[in-house]
Formats: sequence, C-alpha cells, structure tokens
Amino acid sequence: MFSIGDFAQYGRVSARMLRHYDAIGLLRPARTDPVSGYRYYEAAQLARLNRIIALKDLGFSLQQVGAILAEEVSVPELRGMLRLRRAELEASLAAAGARLAQVEARLRTIESEGRMSADDVVVKRTGAVLLAELSGIAASYGPEDIGPVIQPLYGELCRRLETAGVTPAGPGLAYYEDAHAPEALEPETSEARTPEAKTAAARKLAAKTPAAKTAEEHGPTPEAIVVHAGIVITEEALAKAGVTTDGTPGRTGTTFVTLTPTPTGLGFDVVALPALDCVATVVHRGPMGRILPTVQNLAHWIDANGYRSAGYARELYLECPPDQEKWVTEIQEPVVRA
Repeated sequence: MFSIGDFAQYGRVSARMLRHYDAIGLLRPARTDPVSGYRYYEAAQLARLNRIIALKDLGFSLQQVGAILAEEVSVPELRGMLRLRRAELEASLAAAGARLAQVEARLRTIESEGRMSADDVVVKRTGAVLLAELSGIAASYGPEDIGPVIQPLYGELCRRLETAGVTPAGPGLAYYEDAHAPEALEPETSEARTPEAKTAAARKLAAKTPAAKTAEEHGPTPEAIVVHAGIVITEEALAKAGVTTDGTPGRTGTTFVTLTPTPTGLGFDVVALPALDCVATVVHRGPMGRILPTVQNLAHWIDANGYRSAGYARELYLECPPDQEKWVTEIQEPVVRA
C-alpha cells in the first residue's frame, strides 16, 4: 500500500486534492489508520484516479465526474455532455481568437503610431430607451455644423420638459439620420396638403432653432442630416403629464411602441429608440467640438478589427457639467462584421 504522499506523487496530484476527493466520496483511501488518521491507497486505485483526472481535463465538474464513475450517466447522456463540452470549447476558441485579433490590432497601432491610444473601444449591445426629443437639420455631419443645432435643441428641450412636469429618467442621447432619407423627408401627400397638416408643420418649424429653420426653409443639401436631441424618460412620467401617442393631452396609460418621433402636444416628441445588437463604443472626454480625433480613432479600430460601420453613431451624454472640459460622452457606432 502507498501512503497518501507516495500515492499523490504517482498520481501527479497533491495530497490536499486527495483529501478533498476523500471528503466528497470521489476517491476513498483503501485504509485509514484509526489511531493516526493516516490514509493509505492501493496501486489499483491509480486507474480510478487517472479517470478522474482525464474527465476533469475534459472540463467536467467533480459532481459530474462522480456521476460518470458511478455509472449514473448513460452512454447517450455522456455523448451529449461531451458534445456540449465541445461546443463550449469551440466558443472559447472563437472568443480567444477575437481577443487575439484585438491584441494584434493594438500592436499594429502602436507600431505604426509609436504610441498607445488612450481610447479603449468596447463592442457591446445597447438597450432600448424611451426618449423625449426635439429635432433639427444640420448642414453636415461635421461637429462645426452639428454643434450650433444640437446645443440650442437641448436647452429648449429641458425647458419644455420642465414646463410639462416631465422629469428626465436618464442622460441625454442624440442620434442622426440622413435628411434626404424617406423617413426624414416624407413626400407631400393629399393629407399633407390639408390646412390642419400645414398648420402642424408650421408649428413644428417654429419650434426649431434658427439654424434648423434656415436649413429646412431652403431645403436640405445632400450632406444634410437630421439631428435628434433626446433625453431618456419613462412612460410613467409621461402618463402623469397626460401624454398620449396621438398628441392629445388628458388620457393616461398609453404604451409607447412607436419607432418614429410622435408629437405629444406639449412641445416635444416621443420616440421608442430600439436597441442596437452590436455597437463599437468609445468614451470621449471634453467638448464635443473636439470629438473628431476620438471618432477617427474609433473608425481606425473598427477597420483594424474586421468590422464596418452600419450607420450613424449615437452619442450618450454621461456627464455634462457647466465646464465642458469635464464632459463625458460615450460614442456608440453600430457595426457589423466586414
């Protein structure tokens, strides 16, 4: 017979592990001295120890190993367990390959630029949100054109929410679309030519900023985009203000499921912004007027890591104190595999 130390040496495990196997009933010693408590093992027990080690190496838990050794698992069940383990290992390999690609991309960036970028990109999924919003048209997607449009929109939106008694439930979130897209520029139909529709359009135009009104009055250029300045709210807050999707105050309990901005009758629109399954995100610190280097670094990362852009980025304004140097904004760009 072998002492626990010798048996552990032959089995290539620790004596502590053998004590643990004994405690959980996985591998009992052949004999335990009743006086000293020393454990002794037989050479034949090495076969069981080897099976335990082999099953553990396959990724099975000790509880599963015990069930397999006790023949409580049938052959079909064991086959299914092994197939599941194979799928888990394949997923781990894919994840490791993706991380390796990111490391290689970061190395290429460092080697080409001679420094490590301070911008860490994270790929994730965003959740759906309910937004109160105002919109306007910017001449282009450049910061120099967006800034003069979006900043007044947020100031006016905050004022109107306060007047309506709607308390924000989260940060600001801006999103964009082409001004010449069908959903952004609807063709004039017979309904759109009615006096009621023209009055509603005039009121909507009057609510926009001077820069946005100028752009709309003269028609959008090919580079123009619609700027949506939104703030996260809740249905409960809207219900307290008596808001419904058709813009008629006085009724409550409406569930907002619209994917397009819907008038509330209180001077702002509501939209249920859908989740994005895959976005590349990066945090920008400082004024939005200096966002271009951050966006360029994000674009470089997207290209270097085998993705391509799938649309305009969203901007989540995490912190917006009076000092713009302390602003913290998360850029969320939808991406797909190239």
